Order: sequence, then C-alpha cells, then structure tokens
Amino acid sequence: MSIIALLTDFGLRDGYVGVMKGVIWSICPDAQIADITHQIEPQNVRQGALALQRTARFFPAGTVFVAVVDPGVGTARRPIAARIGEYYFVGPDNGLFSLVQQAAEAAGEPVTYVHADQKEYWLAEISRVFHGRDIFAPVGAHLAAGVALERIGTVIHDPAQLHEPQPQRLQKGGWRGEVVEVDTFGNLATNITMSHLDESPDVLVRIAGQQIVGMVRTFGDRAPGELIALWGTDRDLVVSVVNGSAAERLGVGVGAPVEVIPMSKA
Repeated sequence: MSIIALLTDFGLRDGYVGVMKGVIWSICPDAQIADITHQIEPQNVRQGALALQRTARFFPAGTVFVAVVDPGVGTARRPIAARIGEYYFVGPDNGLFSLVQQAAEAAGEPVTYVHADQKEYWLAEISRVFHGRDIFAPVGAHLAAGVALERIGTVIHDPAQLHEPQPQRLQKGGWRGEVVEVDTFGNLATNITMSHLDESPDVLVRIAGQQIVGMVRTFGDRAPGELIALWGTDRDLVVSVVNGSAAERLGVGVGAPVEVIPMSKA
C-alpha cells in the first residue's frame, strides 16, 4: 500500500484538505493518507520546511509527501516533484523542500528534481488559486500509483532554496544563534545544536535579557513557571517555561538572539 503524507497551511475548517484526499483516492484508491499538519502559519514557507525536515525521516521509504504552503499560487513559480533520498516530494518551487534536500545531500543521499510540467498528470481544469487540488494532489497520487518521477516532468537543477542562519562562534567561547521556531507550547527552538556544544549542563544561556544557569534533562527537573533550557527532540537547544510559554514570558519569537556560553568561559 502506498503512503501519501500531507502538509499544508489550509487549516481544517474549509474542507480543502478533504478535497485533496478525494482527488488522491480517485487516482490511487489504495493510498494510505497521513496528515502531518495543516496548521502551518499561512504562507510561512520556512515553518513548513522545518516541519518536513523534522518529520519526513520517520516515514517508510517510498512515502510521497505532498506539501502545499504556496503564497505564489497562480504565478510563474513552478510546480515541482522530487526524489530526495528514499522519499518523494510534490509541491511549489519556493524552498519548501530545501531543508530536507540539504540534510540528504549532507548524508550523501541522491536528489533529483523535476518541473512537474506534464499536464496529463494534472486535473483537466486548473484554477489560479487551488493548485493543491489541481496539480499537487494528482501528481502525488500518480507517483504513489507507480508513475516514474521522470515521466512527471523535466529534470531541473535549480530548485528554490531556503538558507537557514548559522550560529556564530563567540570570541569569549560559546555560540551566538537565534530562535528559529516557536511551537504550540511557546517553546523557543534555536539553531544551536549538540553539534556545537557537548551535552554538558554547565552552560549559561542568555536570551531577552535573561540568563539561564545550566541545562536540565527534562521539564520535570524544575518547578512550574521556571525558565529552563534543554536539548529538544531535534538535538537543538530549546528555551522553555515549565508548564508555560517561553515566547509569552520573554516576549520574543523567531529571530531573537540567543547566546550559549560554557560556565568556564563566562
């Protein structure tokens, strides 16, 4: 059975996701459809790219990801499909797949993109505002049904890329990075990872004029309401409030600077 995983910024109120599923099942009736999320902030391509980077590797090989965060719908931006490592991706050419691509290339995995320009794999009528229904869902369904990627369109070598900010080493030791995502709980995920620091808890974390002394292993290591730092599920440094929202407490969001300094260097 083929698996198609959906990620969009459509929400669930208006039925758009259901329409895409109907199109998929009309073409590939045996497809098993998984919903990654439909709560990406509207037009937030970067947030969608981060969500794909976080989740894709946990799906079975051969999964087709249909991702639609598409502020350029109806413009000259290309519809694309790709084979990245062991997976397939379908969506707009706006950088949505670039973080998955960059991780695959760093691991030495193959990457092939096509401009999904073969209209026989689209619906017959194409709207200017709903390519998720008219192009991306049917292309994903055809891939899941066994159509080869190279039949979907013309190979391209210049897909749009997002370039994530990288932490900078501090002269006094440690790293200066930034918040890259705020989750539903108000946790602040940063671009400082275990690859920059060892797992020693003996660090100072500075953010929004606050200083966190040391890191904890779990939320339960501190009392409710306390500001903490810990390693997240993606091996990234996360600033949180136990049973609360760090984003609200500190009044910061994506782009806020963060410094992490070993106590021996402070």
